[in-house]
Amino acid sequence: MKTYTLTINGLPHQLEAMPEMPLLWAIREIVGLKGTKFGCGAGLCGACTLHVDGDPVRSCSTYVADVEGAEIITIEGLDGDIAAKLRKAWLDHQVPQCGYCQGGQLMSATALLTDNKSPSDEEIDDAMSGNICRCGTYDRIKKAIRQASE
Repeated sequence: MKTYTLTINGLPHQLEAMPEMPLLWAIREIVGLKGTKFGCGAGLCGACTLHVDGDPVRSCSTYVADVEGAEIITIEGLDGDIAAKLRKAWLDHQVPQCGYCQGGQLMSATALLTDNKSPSDEEIDDAMSGNICRCGTYDRIKKAIRQASE
């Protein structure tokens, strides 16, 4: 066990954890933020996506030791104009069904629009390809991202 200082949603957190503890479990079980979801545990589904220094990462396959000193943003801390536009578009296009994947979807979409204000359909597909939606709302997600980019 080691003590790590992680900055999560702008606040410092002191965590006692093993270096190989997945960031997902540190955030959910130690810090108590439950918006970041466990999906596959292998970084393949995107449910656990959050931002580390502005980049979308899969927290189930990112170790606590690898993010000390980084700025971590979870779905609970996601804010700003892009996030607000995406949330509105998500509602306008009735994107969520079960809602399980939506945190990861919004984190990936926010990172995309932060880097590319007007992505093409292909760029949207590329950026979102690692996010699985069991309900199959991919067309609505794409429409919402297009709306938010306008």
